[in-house]
Amino acid sequence: MVKKISKTFHTGSVKKTISINASKQKVWQKISNIAGLPLWVVDVKKTTYLSKKKKNVGAIRKITFDDGNTIEEHIVAWKNEEYFTYIATEGLPLRAYVATISIKAKNKKTTQLTWQSYLNSKKMSKKQFTDFVEFMGRFYETSLGNLKNIIEK
Repeated sequence: MVKKISKTFHTGSVKKTISINASKQKVWQKISNIAGLPLWVVDVKKTTYLSKKKKNVGAIRKITFDDGNTIEEHIVAWKNEEYFTYIATEGLPLRAYVATISIKAKNKKTTQLTWQSYLNSKKMSKKQFTDFVEFMGRFYETSLGNLKNIIEK
């Protein structure tokens, strides 16, 4: 008899923080360019604007990954030199994805950046969801490491 794996909705979160040896303004300049993802986010081939707005609430971007997958994201909160929050509206195996990238100065030369998200899955097994959350954690960590290397050059 084959054991039936129950597929349900799962909720989780991912949070990664990194210290970057640069001013808060320099870090913000890099991350607030919401179409500049190919420079630092893992496996991103290109990012294009789907809105006339390039920054702030209402800006929309389409991210195309190396594997051809695309994700549409909408900026829903924005505070200059502090944070922005975005939601993915399509392209992920999720019913909800809300993420915030925030920065705070530790001192004049060091900035702490935090990337955190809330996830609610489409119907999947617990293991599929756990694997996806772990993948997202590695994705954030590697991308933040890339960002740190680029800014500190």
